[in-house]
Amino acid sequence: FQYLHNDIDGKPYAAPSEMSMALVRAAQKTGIGLTLLPTLYMRSGFTTTGLRPDQRRFASTPDSLMRVIEDVQRQTADNSRANNLRISCGVAIHSLRAVSPAAMLDLASGAEQTGLPVHIHIAEQTQEVADCINHTGQRPIEWLLEHAAVDARWNLVHATHTTSAELQGVQRRGASIVICPATEANLGDGVFDLPGYAAAGGNWSIGSDSHVTRAWPEELRLLEYSQRLTLRQRNIAAHVLGHESSASGLFEAALAGGAAASGQSTGGLKVGQRADFVTLDMNSPSLLGLPAGYLLDAVVFSSPAAVFGEVFVAGERIASRSAAAAAGADVPGQFSQAMRALWTGSA
Repeated sequence: FQYLHNDIDGKPYAAPSEMSMALVRAAQKTGIGLTLLPTLYMRSGFTTTGLRPDQRRFASTPDSLMRVIEDVQRQTADNSRANNLRISCGVAIHSLRAVSPAAMLDLASGAEQTGLPVHIHIAEQTQEVADCINHTGQRPIEWLLEHAAVDARWNLVHATHTTSAELQGVQRRGASIVICPATEANLGDGVFDLPGYAAAGGNWSIGSDSHVTRAWPEELRLLEYSQRLTLRQRNIAAHVLGHESSASGLFEAALAGGAAASGQSTGGLKVGQRADFVTLDMNSPSLLGLPAGYLLDAVVFSSPAAVFGEVFVAGERIASRSAAAAAGADVPGQFSQAMRALWTGSA
């Protein structure tokens, strides 16, 4: 979700895509994949007509967002094939409370014409659900399914508080749900109904949302443990997803859903898919001597965390612990310097 389209005073940048292109350049420099989601944000709640002063940097319209997307696509179109494989765009709607119905449908229509993935925060907290019912007479996902042309391009972020009918409706439309376990735990939102959604045959992925953590094994572990704590049973994902282990069930489902969420061909090491993968450092304490069949379980559930040795994106190695060490690169020192500069405003 890319919110920053205006300066600190709420005035649009001279180049509307300035912040978006900064993110694109960072992704290109590091070699990572990026699906940029310029985000529509127009009001602070269902009953308001505008944003609070502290939110004015986020102000946008459907037209302004589509111009940002067109600009990003134009500026990245002349890059190498490798960059084209890595960089793409979608659109995001902050939430039903943050946009008018007309604006949401306008943006969704523009995204539909260009085939872009659509993301929206929805049904995250009980208060949001109550406010939506009071304002529209319907629950958030119920309203969305009735009023928007939800299809396989749509990704419903959180969907924590749902009914069986809503989950079945999401599945019938071919949409996906993006579960953010760490954020939902950090904010005290609640626990996603994984068994109910799995029973409906729904697609899902994981997301970091508030970035309280950026570790996918931790997100999967928390998703499983939250289910166990709620249901007071073990191995929930293995059972509801039909796998021998919870780790493999969670990983494969999240991988498939992640491809839909990103709008990119990242569904695993298969012909026609982008070759994104990591290698494990088998000298990690949590992996030493472990049979290959248990590696994924250890990666998801063991502590201390397993160490990744190399990172590949689109078949290109973009990070290597051993190569960095051999070259004498002070990666920890460089990272420390960068973070200090971010927090203090000076290098």
